[in-house]
Amino acid sequence: MTDTTLDLGPQARIVARLADGVTDDQLAAPTPCPDMAVRNLLGHLLGLAIAFRDAGRKDLGPTTDTSPDAALPDIGPGWREELPKVLAELADAWRDPAAWTGMTRAGGVDLPGAVAGAVAIDELVIHGWDLARATGLPYAPDPAALQASYDFLLAAADDPGRGDIFGPVVPVPDDAPLLDRAVGLSGRDPGWQRP
Repeated sequence: MTDTTLDLGPQARIVARLADGVTDDQLAAPTPCPDMAVRNLLGHLLGLAIAFRDAGRKDLGPTTDTSPDAALPDIGPGWREELPKVLAELADAWRDPAAWTGMTRAGGVDLPGAVAGAVAIDELVIHGWDLARATGLPYAPDPAALQASYDFLLAAADDPGRGDIFGPVVPVPDDAPLLDRAVGLSGRDPGWQRP
């Protein structure tokens, strides 16, 4: 997948800033993620940040064993303080080169550290886009994280098992912006707008 590490900090901070811009009246708004309102997307971001933080630390247990499909995620009353804290911890865990080596687990799936790191980056980039689209906030992902997300999604595009993780690839012109191409590879329509 990758022999190099990537600092998740810049993208984690971008997602934290997006979440900080969400107003209480937007929590019930729809998102590009089917069956998820903004509050569920924020809950998913919180859960994945915890799971991938612990995967990076190789601190395996309930947080890394639970499938993301186990229940519809939601947020609690302290999410505004908790989410940026956990996103910072996620980035810190993946600054350790050991996080990218050996095996780890996330979502109940055993996988190489480098693959888990790539998944974490992709989750932050694509769900950042989801959150921005759902709330109308401006979004410019970290360029290095965006490139890593695109590379990861492009490699997965022809994987026969991708339907378990992503929707069908949405065709996007080759000359479209890199973010639009990554979003299309993730199974989303880059033209999605809030209803």
